[in-house]
Parts: sequence; C-alpha cells; structure tokens
Amino acid sequence: MKTPEVKQFIQKHNHLFWYIPEDKKEEISQELLIETILNYGELSDFKELIQVVGFKQIVKVFSELQGRKKLNYYPEIYNFFSLVLKRYEHSNI
Repeated sequence: MKTPEVKQFIQKHNHLFWYIPEDKKEEISQELLIETILNYGELSDFKELIQVVGFKQIVKVFSELQGRKKLNYYPEIYNFFSLVLKRYEHSNI
C-alpha cells in the first residue's frame, strides 16, 4: 500500500511515467519508482524522493539489484548513484 506522500509524488512526476496507464500508476513498485526517478528525473526529484521514500530504503533497493535489473539503469547513472549511495549510506540524511 502506498502512502499519500508517495501517491502525490507519483502524480507530481506523472510525465516520467508516461508509458504506464493512468489507472496503474499508483500501483507501481518501489523499485520501479526509484529506477525511473534515478534514470529520468532531475537532482531535485531525487532529493524529493529521499524525503518521500527515505534514504535508507533507496540504498536498500539499489543495493539489492542483481543481474538484469542492473541493466535497466543507464551505465553512467548506475555508476554515479553507486558512488553517491555508498558514500552517504551511513549518514543521517
């Protein structure tokens, strides 16, 4: 179940989820939400995602990527966020 904040975040960034039918957008997984924001969003979107989902949850989802799921990220995006998340994973963000 999605929190009202996550639903509002998805609606605010509706244009990034253009390929998902309107009635299914609130049902997307947390993994897809994070993947889409990291791949196609701006830095301000990432900062807002931290506020909505939580930094530790983003680190958890990102660190559990294996095999094919890693290939869903652009290589430069995956590298950048691997470095950033590793650097700040023990911080109180």
